[in-house]
Amino acid sequence: MKSTNRSARALAWTARAVLVLALAGCGTPTQRPLDRSPMGEAPRVEQPTPTPDAAAHPPARGLPLAPPHAVSTHDELRRQAAERMVAADPNGTYLGEVPAVLLAIPVLEVELNRDGSVKAIRVLRRPSQAEDTIDLAIAAVRKAAPFGDVSRLPKPWKFNEVFLFDDDRRFKPRTLDD
Repeated sequence: MKSTNRSARALAWTARAVLVLALAGCGTPTQRPLDRSPMGEAPRVEQPTPTPDAAAHPPARGLPLAPPHAVSTHDELRRQAAERMVAADPNGTYLGEVPAVLLAIPVLEVELNRDGSVKAIRVLRRPSQAEDTIDLAIAAVRKAAPFGDVSRLPKPWKFNEVFLFDDDRRFKPRTLDD
C-alpha cells in the first residue's frame, strides 16, 4: 500500500512538473520584459563571497542554525542544504504537498568552498513570471550557508536546487520531495 502511495505521488509530481515546464515556454515575445537577457547569454552569476569565513556571514534575521555536519556524499550535501534553507527561513517556506499550480520555479547551481561556504551561485532556470523569486532563492541559499565541510567529496563542490514557489512567494526545495 505504501509503495502504491509513493508511486501515485511520484506520478502526480511528474505530471505537475511537465505541465509547469510546458506552460513556462508558452509566452509570446511581447509578454517578456524589455530588459530580458538575449538568448545565448551566459547565466547570471552571483559574485563570490569576499571571504570564505562562514562565521562572517551569520543567517539573516538572527535565526540560529545548528552547525552543519561534514557530508560524505553529494546527496547528503543537497539534503542538508535543503533542510538548512527551510530552517533559516521558516516563514518563507512551506512543507507538505506542492500546490497543483506554482507561481515560479527558479533553479540555482550553488558552488561551495571546501568549508561549505558559498563560492558562487548561478541561475540555471529563470522563471518567465515572478522573477523576484530568483532573488528570494539566492537569499535563502545565503541565509542557510555554510553547508558543512565538503573537502572529502570529489570536486566539483556544487549542487543544484529547484525552488517550488507558491502564490504567497514561499518556497519548498525540491530535494525535500525525494
